[in-house]
Amino acid sequence: MKLARVCSLFAVVCASGASAESYVIGVENLAFAPHYSVDKQGQYQGFARELFDRFAAHSGVQLSYKALPVEQLLPALLAGQIDFKYPDSATWAQTQKAGKGLSYSQGVVNYVDGVLVAPQRQGQPLERLKRLAMVNGWTPWGYQARIDAQQIQLTYSDDLRQMIRQALKKDTDGAYFNVVVATHYLDNIRARPGALVFDAKLPHTRGTFHLSTRKHAALLQRFDRFLLEQQAEVAALKGKYQVEANLDSEFMGLEQWKVDYLKRRQSRDASGG
Repeated sequence: MKLARVCSLFAVVCASGASAESYVIGVENLAFAPHYSVDKQGQYQGFARELFDRFAAHSGVQLSYKALPVEQLLPALLAGQIDFKYPDSATWAQTQKAGKGLSYSQGVVNYVDGVLVAPQRQGQPLERLKRLAMVNGWTPWGYQARIDAQQIQLTYSDDLRQMIRQALKKDTDGAYFNVVVATHYLDNIRARPGALVFDAKLPHTRGTFHLSTRKHAALLQRFDRFLLEQQAEVAALKGKYQVEANLDSEFMGLEQWKVDYLKRRQSRDASGG
């Protein structure tokens, strides 16, 4: 009898697993920590992985991740080779997406792209920025007019590591990238905290990452409900990975120890201590 019950339970579990909804999220094969990255074994990891895993567990669906070069993701989505694309935005690649009927989730996480400079250059006028380091595929929003007028020369790199190295060697006047990601790299991977700092006086762009799909708008709506109903859990996850660290404060782009120090000093000044 016990054996029969075990076999029956196994059959139920197998049947449940076989009938579970299964989807593939196309993700960027890119070192973009703390938002996401792909390790040496090809495993997707970071804030986005944990968020989507929690959604899958909450909703009873199966999600897998297919890491592709950035330029291959949208074609793969349009060709039906993946079910979802992350990250995405309705403002990206509008010409390629025209008439394709894409749907987008609510905002998943906010970001800021801008220029990081050597501390001694911070606060200098835009006219002093002559050479700007970029990663291939990025668009320097806010700088195109000066680039077209040949007032800014672009230097392209294959990845963040190479671009940061150029900026640290002073081969360029600044580096344009996601502020949180570049700061995380300097603080935790390159071990050069504060070597480059975000210059909020230079043009920068605020945006939001979304999840997109062509065929699965219903699941997208379930994901939106998850983000709404699990706000506290999602906020805690963002805090764990620091993906929105200080985006809405005067401390944006500073390493956390310096933020803590400045806040303590402001508190002492306010209390007259």
